[in-house]
Amino acid sequence: MSYVKVLQELNKGELAPLYLLYGTETYLLEDMLHRIISKGLSAEEQDFNLSKFDMAENPVEIAVEEAYTFPFMGERRVVLIKDAIFFSGQKDPKKVEHDLTKLVSYIEKPAPETVLIVLAPYEKLDDRKKIVKLMKKQATVMEARPLVEKELRQWIQSKAKEEKVVFNEGAEQELITLTAANLMQMASEIKKLALHVGENNEVLKEHVSSLVVRSLEQDIFVLVDGVVKGQAHQSLKIFKDLIKQKEPPLRILAMMVRQFRILYQVKQLSQQGYGEKMIASQLKLHPYVVKLALKQVQRFKDEELLSYLDQLAELDFRIKTGKMNDALGVELFLIQRGTKIRIGK
Repeated sequence: MSYVKVLQELNKGELAPLYLLYGTETYLLEDMLHRIISKGLSAEEQDFNLSKFDMAENPVEIAVEEAYTFPFMGERRVVLIKDAIFFSGQKDPKKVEHDLTKLVSYIEKPAPETVLIVLAPYEKLDDRKKIVKLMKKQATVMEARPLVEKELRQWIQSKAKEEKVVFNEGAEQELITLTAANLMQMASEIKKLALHVGENNEVLKEHVSSLVVRSLEQDIFVLVDGVVKGQAHQSLKIFKDLIKQKEPPLRILAMMVRQFRILYQVKQLSQQGYGEKMIASQLKLHPYVVKLALKQVQRFKDEELLSYLDQLAELDFRIKTGKMNDALGVELFLIQRGTKIRIGK
């Protein structure tokens, strides 16, 4: 199930006895974990009836034993199994001995007073394993993957509802754009915007534009977009703003290289017939980042992207060997962007 679906289930019903949360979107994992624990136990009850076990340090049977323990001064116990690497196909670097038969027995017949949460922060589960098949059959399973645009909008409305405000469509899109779909930043910005407009009011695009600070990733995207469109003034403005914010020129250069490399890779995969979701999965990028990149690459031929990467590599070498001032070198690249003049030639 997706984050949104599990959240809907959690909001309208009772807690499930078993949860398996897996995936690489850290914010969604932590947010859902917090919601399940808070729904199951009050802050006071958590002192007595919340137990956490890291599988990198503890054998799983200790957690299982705790799950069978009757809650103390309360109706429910919550047990968290963290970093459950045995649900993935990866090898355990700590080599902790786990008696998985104990966990299998528990999954088959969980204690009625306990909510057992298994956290597996890995991209994929190993579906060949008996314990994975059983958990998928018995538990509520959430995959914490990057949200596609429709899910992002649902998530924004959900967070806004919690803050007692409403986002119009323009505000939603502006928030996604300025934060580059970073969930942690969006959550923080939604709280700030809600305080600004007040309860039971609407957040508009202009509120977002004036109050939300662009992420570094979004700044680099806009900077490169200026290069793509031949708008040196746009790129130079972003660059100078970043310098004022104490961003090192070499870091900005590295981010530019990363963005051009993404554009090249996205273009190659698109030409091979890959869709947005497939490209995002292949390159381990957020689907929204891929969507924007696909729009940008329409302006480029393959050899142009490779030429930009060559120029940036040469610029990086000249800066690191002391032949070019870092800030000046990046500025010159941005000014000369459309002329295909190689820096230093």
